[in-house]
Order: sequence, then C-alpha cells, then structure tokens
Amino acid sequence: MIQYQNEQLTVFQSALYQTTCAVIQTEKAIIITDPNWLPHEVEAIKAYVESRIGNRQLYVIFTHSDFDHIIAAGAFPQAIKIASEAFVNLADKEKVLNDIVDFDAQYYITRDYPITYPTIDIVIRQDGQQEVLGDVMCSFYLAPGHTEDGIFTIVEPLGIMLVGDYLSNVEFPLVSNITEYETTLQKAKYLLEQFEVHALVSGHGQMTTDQLEMENRIEESQDYLTNLQQGVNQEHALEARYSYYRSLKALHEANKKVAARKK
Repeated sequence: MIQYQNEQLTVFQSALYQTTCAVIQTEKAIIITDPNWLPHEVEAIKAYVESRIGNRQLYVIFTHSDFDHIIAAGAFPQAIKIASEAFVNLADKEKVLNDIVDFDAQYYITRDYPITYPTIDIVIRQDGQQEVLGDVMCSFYLAPGHTEDGIFTIVEPLGIMLVGDYLSNVEFPLVSNITEYETTLQKAKYLLEQFEVHALVSGHGQMTTDQLEMENRIEESQDYLTNLQQGVNQEHALEARYSYYRSLKALHEANKKVAARKK
C-alpha cells in the first residue's frame, strides 16, 4: 500500500506493523530504505522501482539490523547498499537471519530471493558523513539506542529525513540503551534545526510533513523515557495514546527492565 507520494518520495506501508519503505527518485538515483515485509509487498516495491529505474543507480539504505528491516535485502542484488559500521560488525548476524527464517516458517511464507545479511558497500562511520548518491548529497548520522547500529539519513536537497525505528506515531520508544536513545533524540532535534526537513519518514506508522508534529514526536519520546526512568506508571496513558498497546505491552515491560539495569 502506498501511504504517501509526491514527485520525489513514495512511502510504501506494509500490512504488518505499519512498517514503511521509502523510495526516493531523483534524476540519477533511486534510493530505497528497508524494503519489507511480505513477498507480494516486496514484489510491489520491486515492480515500482523497475518501472522507473531507467539509467538511474539503485541504492538501498538499511536504517538498522532488526530482521524486519533487512528481510528483503536479497531482492535487490544490483543495489549499492549503505549502513553503519556497527551494522557491518554486528556480532550475531546469524540470529537476525534465523529470525527471518523463523518468521517465514511460522506463516508458511516462501520467497523468491535469498535470505541474506546484506554486504555493505558504503559504510557510515561517523556523524555528518556525506555521500553523493547519484546526484543528491546525503548526510548520515549514527543513531544508537533502539539498536546499536541505527542511522539517520538526510537527503539534503529534498529535505527528507529517514529515521528508522525512531519518532513513530504508532509506537513508543523501543529501547536497548536509554542513555544512547536520549542522545539520539537530541541529535534528531539538532538535525531538525540545522536542515530544512520537509518530510520525516519513520520505520513504522505515518510519515509527516508537519514541522510541529516532528518536534512533538521528539518531545513525546523523551517524556516516555523520562517517566520510564522515574518509575512513573504509564500504562493507562500508553493504552489511551497507542491503538496497538495490547501488542506493545510486552515491549514496555522490556523497556522497564532496561531502565532498571541502568540504575
């Protein structure tokens, strides 16, 4: 399903977890982020790209290594692939691949491309690293906290900010490290101040073109983390705020354990 579309940006949304895949089209490049989930959804993304690729170079940015975000890495073998150094050096790649295999086995899913952990061609090692993708300058920023290997991408001339599993309108923060997550939120705030961001695409839920909405998502995420660390009971507020809290409750409990370890 296409969630949003303009001349340069198309955002596909999976039926599963409202997971998104952004496809950005310029004169000389097509840039995809995290193609996913189900085979027919991946096929729709492939068909869309193939109908427009022409002489353009294809790039795939992996925002982080969660299995749902690399599940279709093997469907785009011709693409130049981009991810963080921590993504490349991930210790337990086999677990990520096994998560994909287990998911497909659970639902009797067959794919027509290999399940593979992507080999990365352009490695993001530091904040502010700039790479020209085709004819557009992209700035990359390390974004740990959800996972250790996340990145933000600013497609500068188009004002598109790709944030992976941060700043969602359907999920509260899912945390591996609270201190790093808070630092990443401050980085997101800084980037919104430094760049003219016209479109923010999160990995789950609705993208937004509203500046106030972008700022509110940062504030809401920080409020959640602050309350989490202070031991505030948030269950009723979360249930009222998030339509899918019934399935997210276990993740909130996991976050509370992360907060307890920090103490």
